[in-house]
Amino acid sequence: MGQAWGFGKHGGPEVQEFFNRPDPVPGTGEVLVRVDVAGVNPLDHLLRSGLVEGLDGGRPFPRVLGMEAAGTVLALGENVDEFEVGDAVFGFALTGGGTYAETTVLSAPNTARIPAGLSASVAATLPVAGSTAVDALDQLGLPAGATVLVNGVGGGVGLAVAGLAVARGLRVVGTGSTAKREHAETVGVRFIDYAAEDVAAAAHELVPGGFDGIVDLVGGTSLRRVAPLARNPRDVIAVGDASVPELGGRFVERRLDRESLWRAARLALDGVLAPVITAVHPLADAPAALATVENGHTPGKVVIKVT
Repeated sequence: MGQAWGFGKHGGPEVQEFFNRPDPVPGTGEVLVRVDVAGVNPLDHLLRSGLVEGLDGGRPFPRVLGMEAAGTVLALGENVDEFEVGDAVFGFALTGGGTYAETTVLSAPNTARIPAGLSASVAATLPVAGSTAVDALDQLGLPAGATVLVNGVGGGVGLAVAGLAVARGLRVVGTGSTAKREHAETVGVRFIDYAAEDVAAAAHELVPGGFDGIVDLVGGTSLRRVAPLARNPRDVIAVGDASVPELGGRFVERRLDRESLWRAARLALDGVLAPVITAVHPLADAPAALATVENGHTPGKVVIKVT
């Protein structure tokens, strides 16, 4: 039996609970992993709220929160020959097994070995936040010297996008709340405080001719406010708002396979992709970890150290 943090039905934070569960049994194409570190993402509370479907693996309630983790392989399911017991790995919990737990099952095709020299904490940020940043910028395909606006730069994905964009030689402007300024400027972002400034006016002053690309991490009204700042509507990439084609833009095309995970890990190992981890919580403090992400108050990436 191991402890897990999850939810007994769809809803708000009030449906969350700690519970004990037997170690999951890895099915065909799955690996059982002892979780060392779990990443915390906005996707987690969206799944809990029932706003995102198809990522629960058909599992009954209670379900475990969390979609990304790094840990150690404990057992292999059938038809898994690319890993061995004892391997240090990281990946997506696309099986619905969750990651805010002592053990979980990961889908082998969506799992990769952690390269030597990369910490479990950094590896745990790569499946969702890190690889999303890589995918969004690859999709834009901007050359060095181009300008990119990161709308909602202060969170885990936003800072990863910004840091990677700077490393690629792009000129980066980012929007965020006052509390996010310091971290954004540290990675090389020209920051616009959306609470204190007119975003469109400030952006136009910084980049009068419009942006070569926009990566939006906010959606909704905010997306519609910044989309016209792109020189070409097609160069607006939204990470969380699937309605972006209505504005002429594109939704991010996610690559979730092992090759993409390994690429993100190599970029992290080389210092090109540098996740900004600002809070590390024990599993017992998982409610607070998720609350800070759900409330949007914490800059950078939040992780849960399970073991």
